[in-house]
Amino acid sequence: MPLSERTMKWVFLLVLTAVLIFPASQAVSAEEPPCKKITFIPHWLPQAQFAGFYVAQEKGFYRKRGLDVVILRGGPEKPPVQLLKNGKADVATLWLTSALQAQTPQFRLLNAAQLIQRSALMLVARKDSGITKVQDLQGKRVSLWEGDLSIQPLAFFRKHYLQVTVVPQSSTPNLFLRGGVDAASAMWYNEYHTILNAGVNPEELTTFLFADYGLNFPEDGIYVPEKAFRKDPHSFCAFVEASLEGWRYAFAHQDEAVDIVMQRLRQEKLPANRVHQLWMLKRLKDVYGSDHAPIGILREEDYLTVAGTMQANGLISGYPNFERFAAGCDSHGR
Repeated sequence: MPLSERTMKWVFLLVLTAVLIFPASQAVSAEEPPCKKITFIPHWLPQAQFAGFYVAQEKGFYRKRGLDVVILRGGPEKPPVQLLKNGKADVATLWLTSALQAQTPQFRLLNAAQLIQRSALMLVARKDSGITKVQDLQGKRVSLWEGDLSIQPLAFFRKHYLQVTVVPQSSTPNLFLRGGVDAASAMWYNEYHTILNAGVNPEELTTFLFADYGLNFPEDGIYVPEKAFRKDPHSFCAFVEASLEGWRYAFAHQDEAVDIVMQRLRQEKLPANRVHQLWMLKRLKDVYGSDHAPIGILREEDYLTVAGTMQANGLISGYPNFERFAAGCDSHGR
């Protein structure tokens, strides 16, 4: 049956509309490039120590900057430096000591942002062991973690001419709680709270925060292989910017941030103690940023203290000049 003139007009209008709409939508989608994928590895198991990154992912701070961020589960079986070297991760958190030890002529890391600027590493001692001041540690049994976490306490002992019996420490302070050692290593935001939760009163303890004794070793920082950073500083600095936004949000909305952390812990089938995670986040707020430098900035004075101490103790043979090592996002207009 032949189409009427009215029907023909409607068909023409529909075809014309389709021609006008579909090319336009294709042009719009062509202007929206796919998100840049970045794989991030924290240097330890999921916990509030990395809350800002989880918040940035959950709240869409990475995606609004054009990033598709994958956060791997960290831990002792996934050394971040190795993952950065073999290309299985693009960005990692590391302690400054770890980043300095990883430097080689073929592989260099940049500090893209410094998060923990005041060291939270400490020794905790029982007063009933006769320890109320530094010199009381002389001759005592002290448990230390191995690797990077032993650098500060050993430097502390040398600085104060202390001879102690070093005992290897596990991931928990149980040996200390059972009286097996007189003093133990602890992170202020983690194991110290575990000791208090075990029923020990703060008044029963003597604490030595290494930052109070001229040994402030900045801890968690964001690190990127130098070659990768030079190729795409924009994407890596967008990651830093979004992560810092995540941390600021986490500190301002602590209950919500801990909810996000707890969800991550359940996903990874890890023990989840909300009270402990909230303590951790509150203490982290105290060591992120300082009166001397805002969050994200590595101070040259701290860098030289750490690098000089490590070189003097034969842990590194040399170190990059500060301008090169810290020439990350701050120098690229973050």
